Amino acid sequence: MPPLLGWTAIRGKLELEAVLLFLIVFFWQFPHFQAIAWLYRDDYEAAGIKMLPVVDKAGHSVIRQMLGYCSTLISVSLVPALLRMSGRVYLVGALLLGLAFLWFVFRLARTKLPTTSPDSRKFARQLLLASVIYLPLLFALMMLNVGHP
Repeated sequence: MPPLLGWTAIRGKLELEAVLLFLIVFFWQFPHFQAIAWLYRDDYEAAGIKMLPVVDKAGHSVIRQMLGYCSTLISVSLVPALLRMSGRVYLVGALLLGLAFLWFVFRLARTKLPTTSPDSRKFARQLLLASVIYLPLLFALMMLNVGHP
């Protein structure tokens, strides 16, 4: 909501660009939070919180969701360049960042290990780190390449 509210507060009305910023954060959050839930599955289970990795111990549904949301995120993150919110540098950077983020999801998916495996937790931790790096870099690229072709 912060990008949506910030844009709307500055411009005085709800615009497509604000909704697009919201959608970027919306689609980003699912792989990010699923990685957290994967890492702390035992804690969630002990607390009785039914996060997807608690219910789906094999991780198949979790991986499907992460792949779907991350793939959609790549598409959505390219739209600011199409709307001329930013330029070519952003477009190339957004594509590379999105593919790198998706690679971390694929790497976790390829383990085909249950969510309780130490190796899958290592890859989930690296995915979480990638997600934490991805979003600020994406927005920094957008800000640095505003108004440039």
